[in-house]
Amino acid sequence: MPVYPIRKYPDPVLRKRSSRVERVGAREKKILARMAETMYSLKGVGLAGPQVGISEEFVVIDVGEGLLKLVNPVVVLKEGESQMEEGCLSIPGVLLNIKRANKVVVKGLNEKGEELEILAEGLLSHALQHEIDHLQGILIIDRATPKERKKAEPLLQKLKEEYNNFVTERL
Repeated sequence: MPVYPIRKYPDPVLRKRSSRVERVGAREKKILARMAETMYSLKGVGLAGPQVGISEEFVVIDVGEGLLKLVNPVVVLKEGESQMEEGCLSIPGVLLNIKRANKVVVKGLNEKGEELEILAEGLLSHALQHEIDHLQGILIIDRATPKERKKAEPLLQKLKEEYNNFVTERL
């Protein structure tokens, strides 16, 4: 199965709010499988629909505890706070310390269209919140402190230039 190309900052699709998935059928299962393949091929721990150009609420995550394929995930409960260094396949080279809830409860659908509820803490909690943020058009640079964001600015500028060159070449 071919992997999806990753959309990189500042691609506008990354800022677009994703649409809910109405039903989980063959098309949706294929998207989730291809997203998982893409994530694993890039050694990522999570991937959201917008990162592969699909503005629908799809998320795949594997923090070493097994693959999660989620449709329409939403955080319904947050508890505590923790800070972790996060990276993003759509913002390569940028690592930022991000504060998030230490524990979350996430509800959504699995790849069979069945309702599920996940209680997560630590790395899985951060990964779920990170990927669900993508579905809202929110990136780690939006969650970073001004000091952290300033640290990332040279790389962000380089990504903007690469994106603008790519768009110009396609015209």
